[in-house]
Amino acid sequence: MKKQEQDNLLQTLKTRFAQNLQRHPDIPWAAVQAKLESNPNALKSLQAMEATGGEPDVIGHDEGTGVITFCDCAKESPTGRRSLCYDRAALDARKENKPQGSAIEMAEEMGIALLTEDQYRALQQLGEFDAKTSSWLATPPELRALGGALFGDYRYERVFVYHNGVQSYYAARGFRGVLCI
Repeated sequence: MKKQEQDNLLQTLKTRFAQNLQRHPDIPWAAVQAKLESNPNALKSLQAMEATGGEPDVIGHDEGTGVITFCDCAKESPTGRRSLCYDRAALDARKENKPQGSAIEMAEEMGIALLTEDQYRALQQLGEFDAKTSSWLATPPELRALGGALFGDYRYERVFVYHNGVQSYYAARGFRGVLCI
C-alpha cells in the first residue's frame, strides 16, 4: 500500500471513528492508529473492506489482549460483496447461473472473516443494519454439512437469523466482515 493510500485510508477511518463514538466508547483513536500503522496486512484488509462498500469501523477493544475489532458498519450489506453464494463447494455445485464467487472465499482473499451469529446480533446493538438487505453469517460446520448456511437481517425492529441453501445468491444479500488486530 502506497503512503498516500495509507494516509487517505487512515483519515477516512479516523473521520468515521469520530462520527460514531457510540460504537467504541472509551477507545482512544491514538491507540487504534498505532495498532494500524504497525500492521500493514490489517491496512490492506481495511482498504479492501472500504473499497467494497463496507465502511469499516471499530466496534470493540479487549483491554486484556489489546485486540481491536473492526467490522463493516455500512447501513446495508456492502454493495461490492453481494450476489455471492456461501462457499466454494456451493459455487462448484451450481450447474447454471453461477454467481461471481462465494462469500467465504472473498472474505479469505480480503483477510477478514464473516460475522458469527453472536457478532451479528452484537453489531445490531450499535445501530440498525441490513434493513433492506441481508448478510451471510459464519455457519456452524454441522449446519453447513447439511447443505445450509445462515444469514441475518433487520426487519420489524428485530434481528432475524435464517437459513438458506448454500448455493443460493441474491442481489440484496452480501456479507459483513470482521477484522481483529
